[in-house]
Amino acid sequence: MRLRDFTKYYSPSSFREKLKMYGGKAGVKVVYPALLLYYMLNDPEVAFKNKLYLAGALGYFIFPADAIPDFAPLIGFTDDISVLFLALSLLKENIKDKHRELAREKLKEWFKNYSEKELKAIETSF
Repeated sequence: MRLRDFTKYYSPSSFREKLKMYGGKAGVKVVYPALLLYYMLNDPEVAFKNKLYLAGALGYFIFPADAIPDFAPLIGFTDDISVLFLALSLLKENIKDKHRELAREKLKEWFKNYSEKELKAIETSF
């Protein structure tokens, strides 16, 4: 399957539900990239063809039949993070400061103990 094939699994409500169910377990390393993609997808300045990749990556993140189940200890989000980072690598020129700011604001609500250093390390991965 291609990344675009997963767009049918994406919806804002299913994205929020996935984060509600698994966000704490997944941690900042998964949630921050997912939020960046989410805010890019909702940015009217991002080209439609790029939004297909964004929705595909988020659709894969939401897709219930992952290659590695999310509930699997230690490795459950390995495939998800790989797809999220791939999409961010392909579309990194579309990441704007406003996307980072929105994602950081949401992280502050959900995770009390993360560091800017940790986010910078994540950003160097894509």
